[in-house]
Amino acid sequence: MANRLSKIYTRTGDDGTTGLGDGSRINKDSLRVEAMGDVDELNAVIGILLTEPLSEIIVSTLTRVQHDLFDLGGEICIPGYEMVKAERVSALEATLDQLNDQLEPLQEFILPGGTRAAAYCHLARTVCRRAERQLTRLSREETVTPVSLQYLNRLSDLLFVMCRIINKNANQADVLWKNKNQEK
Repeated sequence: MANRLSKIYTRTGDDGTTGLGDGSRINKDSLRVEAMGDVDELNAVIGILLTEPLSEIIVSTLTRVQHDLFDLGGEICIPGYEMVKAERVSALEATLDQLNDQLEPLQEFILPGGTRAAAYCHLARTVCRRAERQLTRLSREETVTPVSLQYLNRLSDLLFVMCRIINKNANQADVLWKNKNQEK
């Protein structure tokens, strides 16, 4: 295998631009770069989550998700390129259904927390929602694959269910929101 990065600094971004996978250069604060950055941050937060003790299904799912997110970042980096396929959305849905079947229906909203792993998972969920919002903004101005938007939407749902499963597996109750306006 050839070296992908032989030199880490190139100085080509010193003017506030960055290179895309198609060779074009754009501003570092463009919507496309923001979307790439949010997907990259999500991948990093999932990496932190994976340092925690987790069930095998969560570890294997999130490890695959990290690869999908790297593909999604590549897709965003190369305008018009498609890497994330609809089968990956279906796989997220199947895992989501499998995990959600193990949970009691929610009666109240829950707050991020419980175990440290669940809190990290909630952080991943919120970063995922931000990445989805940024990619949606980009899609209004440039072509973005519908599958990439679906993928991030399903992933945030899956991460929410994983938060609850992580707490359940640790015998830790979810932190329920208490509406102070309903308290007497």
